[in-house]
Amino acid sequence: MIEVRNLRKSFGSHNILDGVNFRVETGESVVIIGRSGGGKSVLLKHLVCLLNPDAGQVLIDGENIVDLNERQLLRVRRKFGMLFQSAALFDSLTVAENVAFALRRQKGMAEAEIRKKVSEVLEMVELPGTENKKPSELSGGMRKRVGLARAIVYKPEIVLYDEPTTGLDPVVSDSIDQLIVRVRDQLKVTTIVVTHDMRSARRLGQRIMMLHDRRIYVTGTPEEIFNSTDPIVHRFVNGISMPKEHLLI
Repeated sequence: MIEVRNLRKSFGSHNILDGVNFRVETGESVVIIGRSGGGKSVLLKHLVCLLNPDAGQVLIDGENIVDLNERQLLRVRRKFGMLFQSAALFDSLTVAENVAFALRRQKGMAEAEIRKKVSEVLEMVELPGTENKKPSELSGGMRKRVGLARAIVYKPEIVLYDEPTTGLDPVVSDSIDQLIVRVRDQLKVTTIVVTHDMRSARRLGQRIMMLHDRRIYVTGTPEEIFNSTDPIVHRFVNGISMPKEHLLI
């Protein structure tokens, strides 16, 4: 379903991605790990062309989306739902209005049908009855759930998660992980999660890829990654600081 070929991206003189290659199969659940500031979120944004690469290809169902115009990208982006790190809710809108935002942009859908779909996804993310609340009335975990409801309300084929448990306590983080698994299994979506939370990585990933030194350094099952004897992988997954000479400046 997704293939990235020799992807390169720099911001000024700062080289972020330098020859990234990987594939994600339909229905697969993949976690991308790596150090903060190492380019994980930048990589994720390339999958929906929120950023354009300096070189390389991003193929969705065999179609290279890098050279598509905005109208063509709209068609591709309908395959995606995305939960941003901050949930990215509109503070001035209610929960229901936030979740329905994408549906109303498509136009042509009856208001009763929109309300039905909003109610269904809020039930799925365990937030029934919150339609009239504002984001300021919600906890951090609840805001993440509303963001996820908005991402899945139009039944995407692929859901991208950018640090979904950042800023949440371990109990709430566990509930978000369980929700991600439930959405994956119920909606049969392809799932890509960017995280530096190793507990989440172990729980969510059928396969884990580690982004290191601007490339995919290693890929494997959770067992292979967490039992790796490679010093870079071992230190990262166990939270052991690198010797000074190995740190990226």
